[in-house]
Amino acid sequence: MKQEVTTTVKVRLMTGDSDREMLVRTAEAYRKACDFVSGHVFDTGDERVYSLNGSLYPTLRSVHGLKAQMAQSVLKTVVAKYASVRSNGHERTRIRFRALQYDLVRGRDWSCTKGLLSVNTLDERLKLQYYGEFDFTQEGCTFGTARLVVDPKGRCFLHIPVTRSVDIPDEMTRVVGIDRGIRKPVVAYDGRKTTFVQGSSIKTRHARFLALRRELQQRRTPSARHRLKTIGRRENRWMCDVNHRISKALADSNPAGTLFVLEDLGGIRGATERVRTKDRYVSVSWSYYDLEQKLMYKASLAGQKVVKVDPRYTSQRCPVCGVIDSHSRDKSNHVYKCSHCGYRSDDDRIGAMNLYQLGIEYLKGTEHPRIQSPSGRPGGGGCSQSPRDVTPRPKGRKKVGAQPSVRTTGQSQAH
Repeated sequence: MKQEVTTTVKVRLMTGDSDREMLVRTAEAYRKACDFVSGHVFDTGDERVYSLNGSLYPTLRSVHGLKAQMAQSVLKTVVAKYASVRSNGHERTRIRFRALQYDLVRGRDWSCTKGLLSVNTLDERLKLQYYGEFDFTQEGCTFGTARLVVDPKGRCFLHIPVTRSVDIPDEMTRVVGIDRGIRKPVVAYDGRKTTFVQGSSIKTRHARFLALRRELQQRRTPSARHRLKTIGRRENRWMCDVNHRISKALADSNPAGTLFVLEDLGGIRGATERVRTKDRYVSVSWSYYDLEQKLMYKASLAGQKVVKVDPRYTSQRCPVCGVIDSHSRDKSNHVYKCSHCGYRSDDDRIGAMNLYQLGIEYLKGTEHPRIQSPSGRPGGGGCSQSPRDVTPRPKGRKKVGAQPSVRTTGQSQAH
């Protein structure tokens, strides 16, 4: 089965002083034009590209000095940004454009000719070399609208979406249940072994970033505010790299035809923001969605598939007897001990095992609303063993003992 997969190739352009100056000037003009159109959209409420083109196109050409295609790209960029804010449920506010970047339409504003990237500017069209060995002439790839980004150091990058067709096996032959959390970012179970990704080093670095931010916030100086932005960008890059490495390890360590089963954590941020203030930063710092998106496209490129399930009871249901009892899980000691059959294991591993079982039922074609496709629509799959509810045990029940001693990454445990 063929599937279209889109990834973003980020290449750094080799620029001299004059080339860099033209690119920065074009990006600055594009940014000011976007901010101007954003003010008009916020004041009038008009978010239609057609009507905005009739009222603002002459101004974008004469006042801001943009070329015809750049003016059209400005209108589409601003409208898309407001549509994104609205779809995410945020309050409608005036959107400010501060980053030095602009969009380039394939074939009009950018192209690749004889190993050089041709980029349009306000002054002239530049033909530039780039770092890396990506072949923009390879067959089977479709390139979309690129984005030129100028970082604070003045380096110019071109972010280019690449769509290619990949072969996905018609039948998945292997299932991996993946439980995500804070203490252990990923716990993967494939029916034979359990792989743990420990999160202590991630939490420690998050804590260092938090302490540094608090110190800078107390200074209240322009240099401290500038430093805060730098620290924020650095933390985002680091967290993105962590997610890349984890998702790449999962995709590389499993063969083609593997089905990854994840919990659908939509709305998790709203839930984590209700925790105590002192614990809130740790709860919201982990980017579950970013890891999910990276795993989805890496799995597609490797001939694998990702499905999402309803997370209800995945940490309370015994994977052996099917009994659901919230008292079986001892969160303080991170241990699960079934109140019915006595099965005992790490509580995060229990979640991964239940996700694995849901994946097995998905392969059997059992219809169940808990299984969702990557697009979020309900699909086939579920637990054939119907969950059994247990009457809540009285308060004051004796806690389960200490954690299992076996906790190393990639360790095998018997089912």
